[in-house]
Amino acid sequence: MVAYGLLAAAIVSEVAGTLALRVAAHGRTSFYAIVVAGYVLAFGLLSVSLRHGMPLGVAYGIWSAAGVALTAVASRALFDEPLTRRMVMGIALIAAGVLLVEFGAAA
Repeated sequence: MVAYGLLAAAIVSEVAGTLALRVAAHGRTSFYAIVVAGYVLAFGLLSVSLRHGMPLGVAYGIWSAAGVALTAVASRALFDEPLTRRMVMGIALIAAGVLLVEFGAAA
């Protein structure tokens, strides 16, 4: 269970870094420090999660799906970017695929 908590923290760090990248790319260059810190922390936490026994395929699948979903929702809320029904369906399909990978790893 520790591995999943570490992975969740890694995902939050990566999403924060990605959102900061959007801000930095639009002129607030001081946000690049947050980008670097977020990504370094994210990969560090992912590494520790893997050391706690989480399979790489499962970890990366969860990371990708959660990262895409959280970034899309946060971008909508923070930057008024589009989040269409088609995009939501795509996120749902990604999540379903990750669940299949996770259940397949447990079998």
